[in-house]
Amino acid sequence: MADTDDEHTSPQNPDNRIELERQAADKAHEAQIAAHPPEGPDGKPLHRPVGSTRVVRDRKGVRKVIEVPSTGHSWDGIEEYDNPLPRWWLWSFYATIVWGLFYLVAYPAIPLISGATKGLLGQNYRSDVAAEIQRFADANAPIQAKLVETPLDQIAADPELANYTANAGAAIFRTWCAQCHGSGAGGASGYPTLLDNDWLWGGTLDDIHTTIQHGIRDPKDEDTRYSEMPKFGADQLLDNTQIRQVVNYVLELGGKPHDAALAAEGATVFADNCTSCHGEDGTGDRSQGAPNLTDAVWLYGSDPATITRIVHDGPFGVMPAWNGRLSEADIRAVASYVHGLGGGE
Repeated sequence: MADTDDEHTSPQNPDNRIELERQAADKAHEAQIAAHPPEGPDGKPLHRPVGSTRVVRDRKGVRKVIEVPSTGHSWDGIEEYDNPLPRWWLWSFYATIVWGLFYLVAYPAIPLISGATKGLLGQNYRSDVAAEIQRFADANAPIQAKLVETPLDQIAADPELANYTANAGAAIFRTWCAQCHGSGAGGASGYPTLLDNDWLWGGTLDDIHTTIQHGIRDPKDEDTRYSEMPKFGADQLLDNTQIRQVVNYVLELGGKPHDAALAAEGATVFADNCTSCHGEDGTGDRSQGAPNLTDAVWLYGSDPATITRIVHDGPFGVMPAWNGRLSEADIRAVASYVHGLGGGE
């Protein structure tokens, strides 16, 4: 019985009342049809709906008309009958099962603790891929050996090496470097662009090679390039007023809108705390990765909020060292590729 207090089921709801009346009318109509089956012009009952019977043949080929049982599902007078699936569909289904069992036995398919079943055919896609990789490695071995033996500054002068590094270096860059520096090497916030001539650690081919080889602040490489900006706010080296002052002075150095009064005070704060890395004129020191604060290139952004955060917390970006992941030939190839993008010195 419907809950009279529930607006979704109560007969007092006009929408529910319409639905209940429709259901009652459907049941009455079905009962009327059952009591008085419709007749044709000859006065005989009409044939039952298509699908309620079907024609079959027994083993002797004799045709029979049998009753098809109903599934019990009906809607608006349309009843669902339990007719068998077409033979072609069943045989196709059985064929897929047989093929699945054959594949399970013939090919590597069942995972084990340290691998998978090898299959009766002995097919091993991993070994096929490894063999194909080795084939290309063997084909590239001579030119890679030549690349390693050639001084870095002479690679571009050799047409064969220049062509190889342009293609191999691009492939290595798209595989390992594009995630941070972008597919076009344009960089992003916190990741430098490699297309301009602003290089924190130097933009010569030797500099780029060293940066790729040992990384920046990589704790796993003893020869990594390393520098660290102090956390002036987090470590309470400067108070909030001093930070605002030096931020406005940095904005003044970069030609950005600033508070002149605060910038004047910030010049003293800068001289006492920042010149050892960024220089007295703020042009930076690439030998220790200290950026130039007077140009329009900003790694993390040039708005006051971003500069305040950097002064307060100190950035500490890390670039991984690639000498343990890439071969010397690969490092030279990608270094030459990056240097040739237009920003190298």
